[in-house]
Amino acid sequence: MGDKKVFGFVVDDETRCKHYSSRKDIVAIKFNCCKKYYPCYKCHEESENHPISVWKKSEYDERAILCGACKKELTINEYVYAERCIYCHSTFNAGCQTHYHLYFE
Repeated sequence: MGDKKVFGFVVDDETRCKHYSSRKDIVAIKFNCCKKYYPCYKCHEESENHPISVWKKSEYDERAILCGACKKELTINEYVYAERCIYCHSTFNAGCQTHYHLYFE
């Protein structure tokens, strides 16, 4: 994962996990509560002993998204308004939007 450690049940070097492993599941999210990268909320729930705290809108300039393809960090703003990585142009899973409320205000 480059210099950013991704925790949880990661199954490959592009941050896919045992819960989400499609071709487009290539992001890890830095959780605001523990500042650790996880591929998904399920990995966080299974690994940590604390509740998830979401990123506030005022914190959307924080680099909290790791592209599994190129290993570059994106800000939350760069991620939530994009369908692909702004650096390597790899496509993100649009279905992740249904989980935004678990990560972001």
